[in-house]
Amino acid sequence: MNKKITLAIVDDQALFCLGLAVLMKEFEEIDVVFTAKNGMELQDKIKKHGPIDVVLMDISMPIMDGYATTQWLNCNYPSIRILALSMFDDEKTIIQMINCGAGGYLLKEAKPAEVLHAIKVVKTKGFYTSELVTGRLAVSSKKVKIKPVLTEKERMFLELSAAELTHKEIALQMHVSHRTVDNYRDSLFKKLNTRSKTGLIIQGIENGLINIIKK
Repeated sequence: MNKKITLAIVDDQALFCLGLAVLMKEFEEIDVVFTAKNGMELQDKIKKHGPIDVVLMDISMPIMDGYATTQWLNCNYPSIRILALSMFDDEKTIIQMINCGAGGYLLKEAKPAEVLHAIKVVKTKGFYTSELVTGRLAVSSKKVKIKPVLTEKERMFLELSAAELTHKEIALQMHVSHRTVDNYRDSLFKKLNTRSKTGLIIQGIENGLINIIKK
């Protein structure tokens, strides 16, 4: 039997948080370890329960909001994957949350099956590119920008990353070593001014360097 994905839900709306926890517990792949109403409470509960696999993160919360909490998790528990779950669907909010370190972004109106799928993908791959995110970035990519100049190999790496391949899978696909793949990644970090795989994909789409991903 496969190990369950441990999950925490952070949201200041008690009824929504409780309802989502009940829904997620219906899936045998998920173990809802705890819920929290803001980032400060999350910190306390992680110290008590230990690190979990994935956090479903609201953005607008009192005391410590989703942006600050996501940054704190990335600094202190980088292995924990974060999925933003919010009612806001504007480009600015989505990009800011991704830049803070979220591995994906969903709306609260998402169906339980989509949330489950996103949890699985972000746990395995580190990021989840939903139609919402790629759709908003498609609009952003049409704005006039000075595009960074990428090599053919860097562009290929970016395309394969957007296809949700792991670094091991990318190395096999490109017929290069894992170290070479890491070099492509590090070069792109500098050129696209980001420090995460999700950020690379976001910047790649925004700058029109890769095609919008279709699910």
